[in-house]
Amino acid sequence: MDLGLTGVHVLVTGASGGIGLEATRLYLEQGARVTAHYNTTSSTLHPLLSKYGLDKIHAIQANLTIEEDTEQLLSNASRVFGTVQVIVINHGIFPKEDEMVWQMSLARWKNTIDANLTSSFLVAKEYLKRLENSEEHIKDKASVVFIGSTAGKYGEAGHADYAASKSAMMYGLTLSLKNEIVKIAPKGRVNAIGPGWVYTPMAEESLKDPKIFYKALATTPLKKVAQPHDIATQIVLLSSQTVSGHISGQVLMIEGGMEGRLLNKPEEIEGGAL
Repeated sequence: MDLGLTGVHVLVTGASGGIGLEATRLYLEQGARVTAHYNTTSSTLHPLLSKYGLDKIHAIQANLTIEEDTEQLLSNASRVFGTVQVIVINHGIFPKEDEMVWQMSLARWKNTIDANLTSSFLVAKEYLKRLENSEEHIKDKASVVFIGSTAGKYGEAGHADYAASKSAMMYGLTLSLKNEIVKIAPKGRVNAIGPGWVYTPMAEESLKDPKIFYKALATTPLKKVAQPHDIATQIVLLSSQTVSGHISGQVLMIEGGMEGRLLNKPEEIEGGAL
């Protein structure tokens, strides 16, 4: 199926790992021109750069918590491939240590919110500023896809900072922007995707722990962990005006049918069965 992405300029943030890397690969297969953002490591992008060349993919470094870096990213992307038409806001951090709210420092809270939410605002803001003055055929492909998390829907004990950042992105920001983007691009759409556990380099180590693996799948009917491809295919489809042109303001959960969180161990339930 032709997704109508040939020649479309796509910016993927956090493109050097896991979901972002797979999404970048799929966009290139669809004939898109991709600006692949990274913050610290670009080596994983080298095979794609070698295969497709600089006329199809360009890698740009930026710290997206810094407004000037974000502006420069969009400026450089536009200089190479023209105005960004589709943007996948995929970057973010997940603090390793479990800390309850009463244990969490203000510094950690601010750092997570800045890295996940404020940076997403900055990227979306700069994208929309440039889109506003673009030609209509550019605007006709306009699409924003935020990458959230099941933590944004169900919460995440020990990681309230992360859960709050993703929930604000998936609901408050997505639902506001889908009403704003049409003011400058009548066909523009904004959606979010909420992945559950995914076999990414960051998650694989945690999933080796049997207790974590069990908790990850205990409320998931499909009883399996997603692969980056499972998420990336939906990113590409959702961003396509051809197949998803009437979908906006939606949060697509990709978590194997997850019912929620497994909160208590059997020994933690007082009184046993009624």
